[in-house]
Amino acid sequence: MTQTQFRELSPDAEELQPILSGLFDEYAARYGDFFSRQKEEELTEWYLPPQGLFIVLERDGEIIAMGAYKAFDAQTAELKRIWTRRDQRRQGLALVILQELERRALRAGYQQVYLTTGFRQPEAVRLYLAHGYQPQFDIYRDPESYALPPFDGRLRFTKPLSITATADAS
Repeated sequence: MTQTQFRELSPDAEELQPILSGLFDEYAARYGDFFSRQKEEELTEWYLPPQGLFIVLERDGEIIAMGAYKAFDAQTAELKRIWTRRDQRRQGLALVILQELERRALRAGYQQVYLTTGFRQPEAVRLYLAHGYQPQFDIYRDPESYALPPFDGRLRFTKPLSITATADAS
């Protein structure tokens, strides 16, 4: 019998490194060094409770997907690192991670979530639009145009959190 569960980890946990490497390898394949000039320093403590969280989804003890949030401001959690291993895709796991992050952010006291995705990630854009995220950009514009000044390549979304919406996700 297959068993799936969430587990909290520190983002610098050794067992997380292979899936993080997969994420960063995919970013490199899609974007080359486009985002390297704007690379932000990420601190482990940003993703530790109570202001942050890093979770993995495991199936039979194997990490298959991940996601995180950190404080964007006092009322807003910024979702980060939502990713599914390539061999586990097309099972709705990104949505499972997204909903769990929303539920936990609400429980931690956040009132809304914010996230960005890259201009070459149409599957992520579709996921967020289909699940109540409000784009902060023109969805009808060619996404590649967001790689040109005055833009920075990131497509921004926001979503208010509500008890009803996150209860439906549990």
